Amino acid sequence: MLFLYNIFGIVLFLFSPLILFFRLINGKEDPKRFLEKYSLKNKKKSDITLWFHGASVGEIMSILPLIYEFEKNKKIKKILLTSTTVSSASIITRKSFKKTTHVYYPFDIGFICNNFLDKWNPKVAIFVDSEIWPNMYNKINSKNIPLILINARITNKSFKRWQMFSSFAKEIFSKITIALPQNQETKNYLKKLGVEKVKFLGNLKYFKNDNQNSINDIKKYFKNRKVFCAASTHYDEEKIIGKLHLNLKKKFKNLITILIPRHINRSNEIIQILTKLNLKIMERSNKLKPSNDCDIYIVDTYGEMSKFLELSNVTFVGGSIANRGGQNPLEAVRMGNFIMHGKKTDNFKEIYKELKNLKISSEIKNINEMEQVFLRNHNYKKSKIKLKKINYLGTKIFKRYIEEIKNYL
Repeated sequence: MLFLYNIFGIVLFLFSPLILFFRLINGKEDPKRFLEKYSLKNKKKSDITLWFHGASVGEIMSILPLIYEFEKNKKIKKILLTSTTVSSASIITRKSFKKTTHVYYPFDIGFICNNFLDKWNPKVAIFVDSEIWPNMYNKINSKNIPLILINARITNKSFKRWQMFSSFAKEIFSKITIALPQNQETKNYLKKLGVEKVKFLGNLKYFKNDNQNSINDIKKYFKNRKVFCAASTHYDEEKIIGKLHLNLKKKFKNLITILIPRHINRSNEIIQILTKLNLKIMERSNKLKPSNDCDIYIVDTYGEMSKFLELSNVTFVGGSIANRGGQNPLEAVRMGNFIMHGKKTDNFKEIYKELKNLKISSEIKNINEMEQVFLRNHNYKKSKIKLKKINYLGTKIFKRYIEEIKNYL
């Protein structure tokens, strides 16, 4: 199976210039940095103590506190951080790192992975969430580099896919030195897939990520407006939010809905959908003050979610009506919001269960239920006791991850 995977990789490599060309046109690659994905040989060899890899924004945000903590460690000389998307890179470049270097993750082709490891020479490799790369795992293992999969997540759907190639899966997953799953379901799947050492520490996303910028620069824009937030929305959910806004505006004339799509490159598509509902729309990227008749304010910029969540009392968390497994609700909770969500929350099942127990969330099935949840909670006040419980749990989990990683330094 690995042989077939490598044949596919070689074919992909041959067509990669064409693929990258189209991705460059669509803004999905950085024209100044896309060659990093080939990891061209460099005579100068680096000396990296820790290497972290996360796919995109969500994964990177979850490990920023770990990186900041390990930068304080005098034993650690350099940290390498890799990701695959332009959006994650744009956030990383705005962070104040002292020891950390960011590069794009290379193509998962044998000789490229080998060049990458020879070039950076990491002492420990730490992959985040569900980042499973057969060739890279093989090369890491061949060089006797400890491989840690942190905040690991394997869904039922992906587990069934791996089970179709069980011998291949065991060959790859057995390369993991230790896996630290984010939930019990993943723990069971990892064992069945061939990981020998699995230790459940909890979901790292419970821990608050790095501090956000002040909201003073935007707070004045929403003075005297009733604010509702819809965060991390996916296709089909924006239309529902638009219809909800029309219903709520009958009761709140000063209502403005802040819509933060999961993928901001969908902004034009979202505008087309909402324009058909005769809604007045403005975009954050224009840096204009929302007009008095603005209905929907689309946040089409990176790294500003918390700013806007702090303006509202109720937030709909997306990916939960669309079949995406739900997005992480904790950022909205920390900003003092009551959470409404659909039933499709498998990605954060245990977190949503905790929010339900704390009575700070509601599952909704349709627009009428969404309206009722907003009417009951639009003056919701943040519970310091409940938030303290979540933050305590997050700190406890965070410390566990730090101590476990230290064992491999």
